[in-house]
Amino acid sequence: MGRLSQIWGSIRERRRANKGSRARILLWCTLASLIFGVIEFGQPLDDLLRTIRNKPRQHAASGDIVVVGIDDRSFSRLQKWPWPRRYYGELAQKLDQLGARSIYFDLDFSSPSDAKNDAAFARALAKVGRKVTLATRFVADPVTGARTDNFPIASFREHTKLAHINVWYSPLGAVWNLTYALDYGGKTYPSFASAIARTPGRSGDEFYIDYATDLRTIPAISFADVIQGKVRPEQIAGKDIVIGPAAEELGDLYVFPGYGRMPGVYLHALGAETLKQGRPVSLGWFVPFLLAFLTCAVAASLRSIRAIAAVFVLGVGMFLLVPMLLEANLIFVDVLPALVMQVAMWISLAWVNFQKSYRERGILNSVSGLPNLNALRQEKFNAEQVLIAARIQNYAEVSSAMPPEEEKALVAQIAARLTLGAAGHKLFHGDEGIFAWFADQGMARSIGEHLDALHALFRSPVMIGDNPIDLTVTFGFDSGSNRSLSNRLGSALVATDEAAAEGLRWKEYDPAKLKDATWRLSLLTQLDAAIEAGDLWIAYQPKLDLVRQELVGAEALARWSHPEKGPISPIEFILAAEQSDRIEKLTTFVLDRAIGAAAIVNGKGIDFQVSVNLSARLIDHPDLASTVTELLAKHRLQPNRLSLEITETAALSTHGMSLEALLELRYLGVDISIDDYGTGLSTLDYLKKIPATEIKIDKSFVQAIEKSHSDRLLVHSTIQLAHSLGQKVVAEGVEDIETLKTLERMGCDLAQGYLIGRPMNFRALLKQLSGEGSKQTASRG
Repeated sequence: MGRLSQIWGSIRERRRANKGSRARILLWCTLASLIFGVIEFGQPLDDLLRTIRNKPRQHAASGDIVVVGIDDRSFSRLQKWPWPRRYYGELAQKLDQLGARSIYFDLDFSSPSDAKNDAAFARALAKVGRKVTLATRFVADPVTGARTDNFPIASFREHTKLAHINVWYSPLGAVWNLTYALDYGGKTYPSFASAIARTPGRSGDEFYIDYATDLRTIPAISFADVIQGKVRPEQIAGKDIVIGPAAEELGDLYVFPGYGRMPGVYLHALGAETLKQGRPVSLGWFVPFLLAFLTCAVAASLRSIRAIAAVFVLGVGMFLLVPMLLEANLIFVDVLPALVMQVAMWISLAWVNFQKSYRERGILNSVSGLPNLNALRQEKFNAEQVLIAARIQNYAEVSSAMPPEEEKALVAQIAARLTLGAAGHKLFHGDEGIFAWFADQGMARSIGEHLDALHALFRSPVMIGDNPIDLTVTFGFDSGSNRSLSNRLGSALVATDEAAAEGLRWKEYDPAKLKDATWRLSLLTQLDAAIEAGDLWIAYQPKLDLVRQELVGAEALARWSHPEKGPISPIEFILAAEQSDRIEKLTTFVLDRAIGAAAIVNGKGIDFQVSVNLSARLIDHPDLASTVTELLAKHRLQPNRLSLEITETAALSTHGMSLEALLELRYLGVDISIDDYGTGLSTLDYLKKIPATEIKIDKSFVQAIEKSHSDRLLVHSTIQLAHSLGQKVVAEGVEDIETLKTLERMGCDLAQGYLIGRPMNFRALLKQLSGEGSKQTASRG
């Protein structure tokens, strides 16, 4: 029950945090989309969507509006441009005679021409009467913005009606809207479109042009054809006629969405065709935005990622398809702010869900579902609390023979025993049978009794199915301190191992061990001094070619003989150098000595390759390839006599830049070896990508091949796989002749281990290479 309540408590905490996170996402997406809509940042994209929607609902024009164009044909038939105004008078009279319903001149007659032609035009207008509408417009100074209203000259407008022809276009040059009417000289005049459609409206009110009306279905007649009597009456009778420039050289061109640059006279025709269908309604962007907000709010309240995806698919589909249905009924909407909100919300929620899953994978143990040790390191704690660790010493042995469902049952029983009598404690579960928790401050004095009682619980075997399983557990604890949780956890785990080694049930970590901290803090400085003083030297562990039965190489290993402390563990100083980003100097030192040694051996006529371990931190170093090249040139050693070993874990973490670095080293001719193979999570794809020439099977598998069928099978299959990829195989940790013979039968290429030779100085290596050591090894066969 304690474990269940702990899990449910963690779930409730995550749900509350998740709900708050989603609310913040909804708020930010809402604010961003509001700003997006207010500043009309996405208007060009909205216009593009509207143009796309126009295509499937394209329809023919009514045919009641006819364009008479001043086109190229008219220029070729009539006299030189500009034409005398009597032509326009003749045109008006002919159209009237043919039965035109109304006549609209999309031309500027605000300036007089010669008196004779102006008089002729005025007489024609008087005869036709108010069936004719002339254009008025204003122009604005581009610098000052001052407006000038232009009207037809008085004699022209005496017997006609007036309507305006001003249009506005978007920053991209397209005309999307027309006005119903505008004020000129203190009086309101309808637009051509409004007048033709006989649909009045308030001054300044705009409406969308329905560009789904197929421009090609608007009847068009050449100006010259009308003048020369080549038009049939049925083409004109009862129709509204719009006259205007249609030739490109006249320059009266505008961008029509979906069509490109077209004569402006067609704007009035399309606008009138739109109004003949009804009054367009513009809902703008706010109504779709509100719907998008509701959709996003619903999505933010859902837990299932599939349900969230379904809501967003429905929402996006709604904002892409519904506007087409609305616009078929002249209801126009701007949907981009709504779509932006939908997409931004979906991406944000998907990212949050990904992060949540990633965090949960990172802080939850995959077997038990309990918080893992990463979660412990992030825990808030009281410095006076005691941190307890428990280690099931035989966990690996027990769990390795279990299927996953039985391992879960095993962990559940272990957790139940550890939490017995300590309800409410948050239990953390690490890999390999490690558990940890904080004890209450009041338990500090009785912690030993508590751990004795817990240990007693494990005297009884746990039952997995019908099988009793004995578990060996030891406890360690770190009393309250201000050190980091990582340090305290390490201390507690060290205490569990010490308890196991000493045959104790539990042990407290001894703070006296921290007295050596000064030495560790100055370790890197002393390491630099050791390199300069010669206290750092290179040991060589030989490798045996199992086919030729000859020593053909050695692995170079850094060794430190401290004048006061004696030999320093390589694990200690190499790890410290890596963690402090000071491994480059140490690696360069080892490379220099190792390459120099290999050059000496090869100079004696012995084919010999030296291997150097390469830190994962140096794989991406920009100077790695150049350093290796310089050292090879310095000692005159062929590149194929050097092998750089990278651990499998480091290789698995390689990304694009790392692969490029390894490929560059291979291009130089240097061999690449994957060390400790089998301890990571290798995949065929990984083996294919890493440009390795050699695989070193970890000694934990090699040393078990005579005892474990599964380890023998793993080693054998690895050898076959490596050979199929053109790679050599080195077996590490060979310590007995039986293992060596088994490896020979498996076809392994090289062996390394105490049976072949322990790490030795260069003088001892030269002696062994002289034949004594290799003959002795061969004689063992």
